Amino acid sequence: MNVTLKEVAKLAGVSRSAVSRTFTEGASVSAKMRDRVEKAANELGYSPNALASSLTTGRTKLIGLVSNNFHNPIFLEVFDLFTRALQDQGLRPLLVNLTDETDPANSVQMMRQYSVDGVVVASSTLPPGFAKAFRDAGVPVIHAFGRPSSAPQVHIVGVENIECGRVAARTLAARGYRMVGFLGGPEIATSTQDRLEGFMEELASHPGIDVSHSFAEAYSFDAGRKEMLRLLEDAPAEAYFCGDDVLSIGALSAIQDKNLSVPEDIGIIGLNDMEMAGWQNINLTTIRQPIQQIVSSSIELMVAMLNDPDRYPEARVFACEIIERGTLRPLRP
Repeated sequence: MNVTLKEVAKLAGVSRSAVSRTFTEGASVSAKMRDRVEKAANELGYSPNALASSLTTGRTKLIGLVSNNFHNPIFLEVFDLFTRALQDQGLRPLLVNLTDETDPANSVQMMRQYSVDGVVVASSTLPPGFAKAFRDAGVPVIHAFGRPSSAPQVHIVGVENIECGRVAARTLAARGYRMVGFLGGPEIATSTQDRLEGFMEELASHPGIDVSHSFAEAYSFDAGRKEMLRLLEDAPAEAYFCGDDVLSIGALSAIQDKNLSVPEDIGIIGLNDMEMAGWQNINLTTIRQPIQQIVSSSIELMVAMLNDPDRYPEARVFACEIIERGTLRPLRP
C-alpha cells in the first residue's frame, strides 16, 4: 500500500501541514523541519502525490504536446527530445495525437479538461490560427516548427522555410542541374508553401534552369513514393528538392524500383536531417533543421511563460545548413 502523508508526519513528529509544505514548491519551511520530514519520507519510501499537490498549488505541471503528423519518423525524434526536456524541468508531457484534426476547438477543450499549464504545438503543417486558439483560451502556448512572423501572435520557434527553399535551389544550381523539380508535402501546409516560394524565387535568377513542382498527399514515405512514381511516368527532372526527408526516402524507393540510380540518373536533396537520412543504405544529402535547438528554445520559452503568462510573443528563427552525403552529383570544379 502507498505510504500516506499522515504516516510521514507521525514518524517525523510534525503536523501533516508541515509535511505538505515540505513537498510544496515555494512553501516556507525551516531547514531543520525539512530535514526531519525528508528523513522520515525516505525511511518510509514516501513519494508526494502529484495530483494532490496540484490542488494545493493550482498547477498540474502538465504540458500538452500536440502534433498532427505521426506518420513522419522525424517526430519520433522530436517527441523524444521534448518529453525528456520537459521532464528535466519537472514538467509532465501529455502527448496528443491530432492526425486529421483541423479544428482547434476540440483540442482546446481537451487541454482544459486535463487542466494543462501550457501547450506546445509541434507542427509545421498546422496554420498559425491553431496555436492562437489556445492563447485566446488563456492557455500559454508555443508553436514549435511554426511559420515565423515579424509580429507573431504566439511564441514561434523554428526555421525560415523560405530560406531553406533558397538554399536547396542554390545547391542544385551549383551542381549544374538544368531541369529541377520541387516535390513538396501537402499543398495547404505552410511549410510546403514557404519552401516552394523560396525555391522558385531563387531559381528565377537562373534563367537557364527549367523548374517544375508537385505535391505529395502527406509528409510520409508512401506519399513521397507515390508522387515520384507518377513523375517518373513522364519526363522526370534531373534533380528534386523533396521538402522533407521522409518524402525523399519514399522518392528514392520509387527511383530504385524503376531501375534508375541516384545520383547518376536523378539527384535528390531533402530537408530535416533525421537520423534515418544518415543510414548507409540511404545516405541522403539534406538540409539540416536544428531540432535540438528548436526544442530547447521552446522549453525555455514555456518555462518563462509559466512564470510570466503575459510575456510578449516572439519568434525565434534558427539557421539551416547543407549536409553533404551521396544523393546529389558533386560540385562542379
